[in-house]
Amino acid sequence: MQNVQNDPHDTDRSRLRADCGQCFGLCCVALPYAASADFAFDKKAGTPCRNLDADFRCGVHKDLRERGMRGCTVYDCFGAGQQVSQETYRGRDWRRSPETAAQMFDVFPVMWQLHELLWYLTEARTLESAAPIHAELDSALEETDRLTRLDPESLLKIDMTAYRADINALLLQTSRFVREDGQRKLKGQPKQRKIPERGADLIGAKLKGADLRYQSLRGAYLIAADLRSADLKGADLIGADLRDADLRGADLRGSIFLTQAQVNAAKGDAHSKIPSSLIRPEHWQAQGR
Repeated sequence: MQNVQNDPHDTDRSRLRADCGQCFGLCCVALPYAASADFAFDKKAGTPCRNLDADFRCGVHKDLRERGMRGCTVYDCFGAGQQVSQETYRGRDWRRSPETAAQMFDVFPVMWQLHELLWYLTEARTLESAAPIHAELDSALEETDRLTRLDPESLLKIDMTAYRADINALLLQTSRFVREDGQRKLKGQPKQRKIPERGADLIGAKLKGADLRYQSLRGAYLIAADLRSADLKGADLIGADLRDADLRGADLRGSIFLTQAQVNAAKGDAHSKIPSSLIRPEHWQAQGR
């Protein structure tokens, strides 16, 4: 197996997209879930999903939504699965090397968090408005990339709570630079609806056609919110809960810190506009017909 060294300054985030064919089904084993609207049954952490085949593929992948496993179609590991499987453990899978299983399942969530931070930091580094802190973002990218290449024992020693807090401070600065620049461009235009700075309760909110440009929706609860034809350009969407949010016709181009998992969890159609770094979910196409 070839060990490829990645350039942490590379703005191509393909490394941070899940490649299930190179993973040992880690999200299907390491993570727990409870019976709910997203999962048809309970599963404990470290226990293989009943639908996981011997080749680490999902046996019901094409029918997950119909079988009540919508949560699986929403989840995104940011490429952590293949990193742990092929780099951290050098292709030794937990079935043939059962002595690695417990540790591998503990390492996976750590790698997931590191890859998530790489996703955000890579995006932040591309934003011209964040030029005053580009050097700091470069350093954070290099350090986070270095951490992803540690051995299992070292990965488990990382204080992820403290590390995420440090990175979040940089992401907050990035958000402020982007939104302040954007708000200056909006001067003289009609007043926008003002959204609270963080964790706003907007569950089921009627925001059809709303002008939400350059606003902070960090951690906002937008579950089942009506965002049809809303303008979200330049909005900070980090951590926003978009489950069942209606994004038909909405414009999310230029929004910052949006992830594939958030888009997958929402409803959209052929008229929804998303950043070029993300993939239009298949179920959006069905809804757009």
